Amino acid sequence: MSEGQIVLSRLTKHYRGVRAVDELSFQVEAGRVTGFLGPNGAGKTTTLRMLLGLVQPTSGEAAIGGRRYVDLAQPIRTVGAVLDASAAHQGRTGRNHLRVYCAAAGLPYSRADEVLDQVGLTAAADRKFKGYSLGMKQRLGIATAMLGDPGVLILDEPANGLDPEGIHWLRGFLRRLAADGRTVLVSSHLLTEMQSLADDVVIVAAGKLIRQGRISELLQTVSRSRIRIRTPRLAELAAALTAVGAIVETTTAGTLLVEGIDQATVSRTALGAQLEIHDLGTDTPDLEQAFLELTSGKAAIR
Repeated sequence: MSEGQIVLSRLTKHYRGVRAVDELSFQVEAGRVTGFLGPNGAGKTTTLRMLLGLVQPTSGEAAIGGRRYVDLAQPIRTVGAVLDASAAHQGRTGRNHLRVYCAAAGLPYSRADEVLDQVGLTAAADRKFKGYSLGMKQRLGIATAMLGDPGVLILDEPANGLDPEGIHWLRGFLRRLAADGRTVLVSSHLLTEMQSLADDVVIVAAGKLIRQGRISELLQTVSRSRIRIRTPRLAELAAALTAVGAIVETTTAGTLLVEGIDQATVSRTALGAQLEIHDLGTDTPDLEQAFLELTSGKAAIR
C-alpha cells in the first residue's frame, strides 16, 4: 500500500439504531483527484470524520497509508483536511491563525507566509478572519491544510463561496497537487466542476457504496447519449417518435430528449408527420446525468 492511499474497509457508523454509514468500502489512489459524491444524508461527512479520527466507527476500518489517522506519527505532515471553512477564531488575522498551527506543529512561522502565497491570500494576511468572505475563508482553510506539506488532502465542499475565478484557481491548484503525486479527496455538490476536476468518483447513497471508478468509464457505462430536439410542436412530435419505437422525454426547457432511434429516423418521422424541427443535436452524457441515474434522483446533493 502506498503512503498516500486511502482505504475504507466495511466502515460502519450507527446513530441511535440508524446506519449513517453502512459497511462502506472503497479506496482512493495517490496522484489522482477523487470526487466523493452522494445525496443529502448519504453519510459523506460522517465518513470523512471517521477517516480523520473525529468520529469513532461502530465497526470497520479507515486507513491512510495503512494506518488509522490516530496512529499517524505526524498527522499534519501526512494529511491536510478542511471540513468546515468557518472554523477559526473570528478575532485573529489570517497570518496569526496559521502561526498558531505552526507553533503547535513545530513548524517555522515562515511556513505561514508560504501557504498564504500558495492560496493567494498574502494581501489579506493581516485582516481579521471575521472580515473574510466565504471564499477567503475557504482559501485560508486550504492554507491551513497545506501547512505540513502533506501527501494527502481531504476537502469537504472546498468551492463553496468561491467566485468563478476562485473555482478556476482551485481546479488548477488541486490538479497540480495530484500531478505532484499527492492524494486528493474532494466532497462537492458542483457536479459540472467535478467532471472537469476529478479523475475518479466515489458515489454513495444511504451510507452505501453505489459506484466507484474513473469518470470516463462511469459516463460510458451509466449515462447514454440522447438526441436533443427543439420544435414548436412538442406533444405531436413526441407522439410520432414514440409510435416508431423511441423513448421520449420532454424537458422543462421545452425540448425533447430521444433515445432508441437515430437522427435519420427522427428526421424522416418529423417529415412524414409534417412537423417542423428547429434544432437537432446530441445530448452528451455528463456526470450530473450519471449521478441522478445512479441515485434515482431522489434527493438533492450537497
